[in-house]
Amino acid sequence: MSAAFDGHPAAPTPAEPLPAVLERLQTTRDGLSTAEARRRLARVGPNEPAQRHGGVAVRELIYYLANPLVVILLIASLISALLGEATSATIIALMVMLSIVLNFAQSYRSQRAVDRLRGEVAPTATVRRDGGWRELARRELVPGDVITLAAGDRVPADARLLETRDLHIQQAALTGESLPVEKDAAELAVAPRQLAETRNMVFLGTSVVSGTAVAVVVATGPATAFGDIAAQLSTQPPETEFQRGISRFALLITRTVLFLVLFVLLASAAFHRPLLESFLFAVALAVGLTPEFLPMITTVTLAQGALRMARRRVIVKHLAAIEDFGSMDVLCSDKTGTLTSGEMVLDRSLGPLGADTERAVALACVNSSFETGIRSPLDTAILRRATPATAAFTKLDEIPFDFERRRLSVVLEGPDGPLLISKGAPEPILERSVAYETDGECRPLDAGARARGKAA
Repeated sequence: MSAAFDGHPAAPTPAEPLPAVLERLQTTRDGLSTAEARRRLARVGPNEPAQRHGGVAVRELIYYLANPLVVILLIASLISALLGEATSATIIALMVMLSIVLNFAQSYRSQRAVDRLRGEVAPTATVRRDGGWRELARRELVPGDVITLAAGDRVPADARLLETRDLHIQQAALTGESLPVEKDAAELAVAPRQLAETRNMVFLGTSVVSGTAVAVVVATGPATAFGDIAAQLSTQPPETEFQRGISRFALLITRTVLFLVLFVLLASAAFHRPLLESFLFAVALAVGLTPEFLPMITTVTLAQGALRMARRRVIVKHLAAIEDFGSMDVLCSDKTGTLTSGEMVLDRSLGPLGADTERAVALACVNSSFETGIRSPLDTAILRRATPATAAFTKLDEIPFDFERRRLSVVLEGPDGPLLISKGAPEPILERSVAYETDGECRPLDAGARARGKAA
């Protein structure tokens, strides 16, 4: 088994038969052995969406030293030292170094705090190893591992479903949709265009709302669907408006200094002044124009804002973000729970011809209260709207929802005899209806009424 596995195998397509998927991954429904899992982990690396790289501190330090204003000040300090102005050179260099140290210390402390939080909330997964189930850190998963999922679990990797029972997955991290989607292990004839729409796969970054499942891991780490998103988020963020303003100011200072130096030299030459004295005067003027305290002032000011945010338990990773945060006039967010509650709400109940009616709500409440299995957000919204009158009914049978019929039906014994109540997509229900009820009267659903119902 280990000889055939070499790094991440080509990702199986959603429409690929399950036996072919297991063969491609060189695994079985019993999972991997510990020894084989260790060999694969050494080849593919830990199951982290964005791989961590060393030398972060060195890169941050170089980034701060590359600031245009810092470069100008360091050049001014060097020129002052060469001209024998040791005091001016020391002051400029000291201000620059203090600014860099403060920036670097804030970013380093923030990164350490983030790393500690990651360690405290390290996710785990239930994995089948050596024929038995065990709890392992998510980062130890490899392609070919067999995992089990239950309500409340976060999906630890991209996986093909082997077995499911009433499985519903929250995929907002991938699709932005707040409502959960149903998943099953059935094989697909054609792969969907969007990978997140695949019903027989679950993906890293999603979570289990309800139900249980057994799945085989097909991709881990950067090779997952979420890995592309994580890689983009881990790249160097674009310059903020504050940083662009500092860069523009540094360029302005540079142009002004160069212009004045050239102007002084040309003027001195025109009046036949000594060239060396004129050059020393121009350099002294350039050093005097350079705002050596500016980086220190901006850094201390931003650091104060970061400390105030830290008292409110907010980690500021980059000091420049404080200025952008403080300059906001309006903050908009579409995150569920901020502007929206993430709950489906029943607004109106309409009859077959579009008129308001409470009869449909009453029947829907009876249907939702008697159905078994996982209650959908639609059922919750219906039952929140009205109290079902279930005392007068006795349940006889139920036809569960499926994606072929696109409806759920319950058969009840009521005061007027047997009653079948179906709830589902309007198109198939309308196609199979032969009559409609209005004002307590049952009428045939002829072509004209059917057309009016569709228009409504």
